[in-house]
Amino acid sequence: MAELKIQIIPVTPFEQNCALIWNTETSEGAVIDPGGDVHKIIKAIKDQNVKVSSIFLTHGHLDHAAGATELSKELNVPIIGPDLRDKFLLDTLPEQALRFGVHGLSAVTPDRWLAEGDDINIGGEIFEVLHCPGHTPGHVVFVNRDANFGIFGDVLFRNSIGRTDFEYGNHEDLLAAIKDKLLVLPDDFAFICGHGPASNIGAERRSNPFIR
Repeated sequence: MAELKIQIIPVTPFEQNCALIWNTETSEGAVIDPGGDVHKIIKAIKDQNVKVSSIFLTHGHLDHAAGATELSKELNVPIIGPDLRDKFLLDTLPEQALRFGVHGLSAVTPDRWLAEGDDINIGGEIFEVLHCPGHTPGHVVFVNRDANFGIFGDVLFRNSIGRTDFEYGNHEDLLAAIKDKLLVLPDDFAFICGHGPASNIGAERRSNPFIR
């Protein structure tokens, strides 16, 4: 397996972990969750000389998706994901933004929705799509079992889990997704989160107070 390299680009006042991931041999890659500050993302792409082929979204929240339309137009690449059940969030991104005093944002219309069991290509490596609702109804995560690596968005964090106190959130669904789909992965399975530092499954199994 070719080596994948990752650059985390913190964006927006929420310090969301937008990820630029690429194949070190071919320079082909993708952007995950461009929540804003598109100029910073484009600079990272140019600095690393990455040939971005796709933008992937884990879910429809403002801080993860608000820059997707602008970045898609700049790079002329498709927006892929999340699950269709987050369409209502992507459709109302301008209204979400207004609550934080941000004007002029566009709704996001993905070129392709994702569903449980789909595969996506990041830098020539195949990631499995898992539907992990609770934080949002259509949240997905991306898992590469061969590489022991995943992109979890706002489902599981180091010593924490995603918020479920939205009107559409569901705490039981989130815990079930974590237990049934993520904690079954090996202890040394590493993942990046939507916010904060990366972790691995073993560390969370041992010390995360929300799932112990």
